[in-house]
Amino acid sequence: MKKTKKLSKLFPAHAIHPPIRRDGYMGGRMSEPMNKPMGNPMIGGHVLAQSLVNLGVRRAFGVPGESYLALLDGLYDLQGDLEFIGCKQEGGAAFMAAAYGKLTGQPGLCLVTRGPGATNAAIGVHTAMQDSAPMIMLVGDVATHMRGREAFQEIDFPALFAPMAKLAVTIDQVDRIPEVMARAWRVATTGRPGPVVIALPEDMLSAPTTVAPLKPLGAVHGQGHGQVYGRAYEPEPSPAAMAALRDHLSQAQRPLMLVGGCNWTDKGRKALQAFADNADIPVVSIFRYQDQYDNFSKTFCGEAGVGMIPSVKRLIGQADMILAINNRFGEMSTDGYRLLTAPHPQQRLIHVHESDRELGKVYQPDVAIQSGPNAFAQALAAMGDNMGGSMKGAADRAPWRAQGRMDYEASLVAPPQPSPVDMAAVMAHLRQMLPADVILTNGAGNFTVWPNKFFAFGPAARLLAPQSGAMGYGVPAAIAAKIAAPERTVVCFAGDGDFQMNGQELATAQQYGACPIILILNNGTYGTIRAHQERTYPGRVSGTDMTSPDFAALARAYGFYGERVETTEAFPAAFDRALAAKTGAILDLNISAEALTPRQTLSDMRAAAQRA
Repeated sequence: MKKTKKLSKLFPAHAIHPPIRRDGYMGGRMSEPMNKPMGNPMIGGHVLAQSLVNLGVRRAFGVPGESYLALLDGLYDLQGDLEFIGCKQEGGAAFMAAAYGKLTGQPGLCLVTRGPGATNAAIGVHTAMQDSAPMIMLVGDVATHMRGREAFQEIDFPALFAPMAKLAVTIDQVDRIPEVMARAWRVATTGRPGPVVIALPEDMLSAPTTVAPLKPLGAVHGQGHGQVYGRAYEPEPSPAAMAALRDHLSQAQRPLMLVGGCNWTDKGRKALQAFADNADIPVVSIFRYQDQYDNFSKTFCGEAGVGMIPSVKRLIGQADMILAINNRFGEMSTDGYRLLTAPHPQQRLIHVHESDRELGKVYQPDVAIQSGPNAFAQALAAMGDNMGGSMKGAADRAPWRAQGRMDYEASLVAPPQPSPVDMAAVMAHLRQMLPADVILTNGAGNFTVWPNKFFAFGPAARLLAPQSGAMGYGVPAAIAAKIAAPERTVVCFAGDGDFQMNGQELATAQQYGACPIILILNNGTYGTIRAHQERTYPGRVSGTDMTSPDFAALARAYGFYGERVETTEAFPAAFDRALAAKTGAILDLNISAEALTPRQTLSDMRAAAQRA
C-alpha cells in the first residue's frame, strides 16, 4: 500500500488511470466494482487466476515471465483446478491455445510475457483469427507508471494486436479484472469466434483489491427463474428469413451448400446433413473445414481450398444458388475471389452467419441471415420436412449431385508417386486402419495435400489445420489435441521444414504425457516455394534447399519412438510400431522432391514452365 500511495503523489490520477480511449484501451476508474467486495483483500493476479477457473479454464499454455509473476503465484494455489502447460517457445504455446480452442469450442488460454514473448506468440493470434477459433491471450506488461517511456520490452499491445484480434485491451484497474475477463470470454466465443488479447501491467497484478473473482459459469441466478449465468444462446433465424430462403430453394435448379467454421455441435451437424441428404443438395466445405460434415455422406462433394479439385470448381460455377453457412469468404475458398464475382455473384447467394460483420463483407447476398449455425441447421431441417417435393428440379438435380460425389470419391485415389515412400499408398493404408475418431493435424506446405485431400473424415474425426497457412502449427496442435483428448489417436503430418519450426515442443509433449504420432515427409526442400519457383523461374533454385537433422535420433533424444522409413513397403509395420509406442512417435519418411504434388512432378513443372 505504501508503494501505491507514493505513486499517487508522484503521478496525478489521470496519468496512472487514463480514461477509456476509442481504440479499446481500458483505463479509467470505476465508480463501483463489478462484483460484491470480499472481506479480505487479494492481489490482482490471484483474483484473475480464480476468475479463470470459474470461467471453466482447465489448461493454460504458455512460457513463464517475470511480468506476470503474481498470476503464476495465483495459479500455485489452484493446482489441480488449472494446469499450466509450460511450453518451450511462445509461438508453440499460442498455436496450442488456438488449436485447443478450435477442437473444444472453449477459448484456448495462452500466457506470455511482454515484448519478445508477445511478439513470438502473435502467429497464434493471427491463426486463431483466420480460423475463427476462440482464444484468449494474457500478456504480462510493464508497470503503469513506466508506460510511454519505451521501458524494457515495452509495446503498446492494443495497437499491436488490434488488426489481428477481435479485441485487444489493457486492464489498468485491479477492480476491473472480473469485468474485463467476462467480456473477453463473451467476445471470444460469440459472433464469429476469435482471439482476445489482454495486457496485464505487473503493478496491477500485484495490487490489492477487495473485488470478488468472477462467479462460476453455470451458477443459477434469479428467484424461482432458474436463470443460468454465462449461458449464451445462438441467435435463431427469423420466420421471414426462413420464408425467403424457402422461396429461393423452391426456385433453384442447382443449389449448392457451402459450409465451414469451427463452432458446430453434433446436433447441428446432424441436422444440416439430414436436410442436405433429404433434399439431395451437394455440400462443399470451405478451406480446411471438411471435418465439420460427414465425408461419407452421399451429398459431400469435396473441399473448396488450396489445390481445389476441378469438380468442386465446376459445382460452384454451375450452381444457380449458393447457401453459405457459417463461413467467411476467404481467398482460398473462392479460388482467389474468382469463383464468385464481387460484390454481386452471378449465383443467388444466401449467407448465414452469427456475426453481422461477415454478412456482405465481400459478397452482397440476396438474403442475409444472422443466425448461429446450429440454430439455423435445426430450422433448416424442420423446414425441409415441411417442403416435401416443392423444390424445383430435384429429380433433374440428382445426376448433377451424383457426379460431384463420384468425382470427389475418385479424387481420393492418387496415382503412384515417384518416391521411395509413396504417399498415395500411405494414405490408402491410413484411410483403412485409422480409428473413426482420429484427429489429424498439419502445418503448411505442399505435403498438406495428403491429409487435406486424400483422407475422408467421418462424423467423429477432426482436422486441425491453419487457414492462415502457418508453418509450424501441426506439432503444437497435435500436442494440444492429445492433452485435450488423451484417449484419441492423434496423427500430425509435417514437412521437414514445417517440423523444425516448432519441433522443440516435443519436450513439452513428453513433460505432460501428450504423445501424438508425427509423420515427417522429408524431401529436403521447402516444397511449396520450390513449386512456385519451378513454375515461375524454372530451373533457378534459390533458397529452398535444406538440410535436416537425423529426425529418428532427435525423436529418441526427446523420449519419443523414432524410426526412418525408407520404402513404401516398410510403412505399415513402422506405423504399427508407432501406434504401439506409449511415448509418442516420429516416423521420418523418405520422400523424393520429385513428388511435390500428387499429379505433377517437379520435372513436369519445370518442363511446362520452360515451354511456356
